[in-house]
Amino acid sequence: MSKRKMVVNLDLDQQFMEQIKDVAPNWEIVSGKDPDKLQQDLKDAEIILHWKKAIEQTILEHNDQLKWIQTWSAGVNNLPLEALKDKDVSITSANGVHAYPISETIFALMLGLTRKIHAYVRQQQQKQWENADLKLEIHEKTIGVLGVGAIGLETAKIAKAFGMKVLGVRHSGKNADYVDEMYTPDQLADVLPQCDFVVITLPLTDETENLFGAEQFSQMKNSSVLINIGRGPIVKEEELVEALQSGEIAGAGLDVFATEPLPEDSPLWEMENVIVTPHTAGATEHYTERVIQDIFIPNLKDYIEGEKPSKNLVDFDKGY
Repeated sequence: MSKRKMVVNLDLDQQFMEQIKDVAPNWEIVSGKDPDKLQQDLKDAEIILHWKKAIEQTILEHNDQLKWIQTWSAGVNNLPLEALKDKDVSITSANGVHAYPISETIFALMLGLTRKIHAYVRQQQQKQWENADLKLEIHEKTIGVLGVGAIGLETAKIAKAFGMKVLGVRHSGKNADYVDEMYTPDQLADVLPQCDFVVITLPLTDETENLFGAEQFSQMKNSSVLINIGRGPIVKEEELVEALQSGEIAGAGLDVFATEPLPEDSPLWEMENVIVTPHTAGATEHYTERVIQDIFIPNLKDYIEGEKPSKNLVDFDKGY
């Protein structure tokens, strides 16, 4: 009888490979980052760690063994969800891995914009000594957190250290620690006029795509700042540019964009009230450790005992 097979679709450090093998000693575990060299193994894999677009055709057309995919990202909108649902494949995401680094990026962007760090970096390059009209604080301001998951909760927690009022928006409307008032998505128009900062931490789904456009920007304060570390297509980018150019909102910190890399001809690159980062908000020295030790291995232990992996299990109907 052939061994059950797991494909680790990237090069992992030996310490992490050993941890996986300790949990699944009787499995055939194949690893590598070149999908072309893993074609036959991908056809036979029961578990795949790390989804890549390059393996999609092989999985959908040639693999009838696959039961579980652990993604390397929190978002799963790049997977063929309907097809995998039809094949009865469980998907677990890397949700939660990003809570610390992304919340740090959110406040880096907020503080950078309010304390003019981006302006001072440009001035430093020109050897200019100007105050750049520095005056804003974030203490005791109101922050709206759209998407109160792991990242949103950590953001709310940090906001409290600045004495901020925290408004949350989540699908369930369920109260959460560090959130003063919770709303549901259909109440967004009630939230936006109150906020000095609006932070988007939402996943990309059919419901959130194009959620933010001219109507939402008109509901925000002219002095407010938008931070988007969710997904680019949540925001109508042309309408964001117009809102920034017209003064409808005061600024934006953006880590995600409708098209990535951000095209060179995008006006966002040169706007003085915008900070652009290249979809790096989740980067951290602890990424692999958290995916493997906090998510994958606990789920693998359950799976080997005959249970469905439950930690970060994706709900196909919700899309996350």
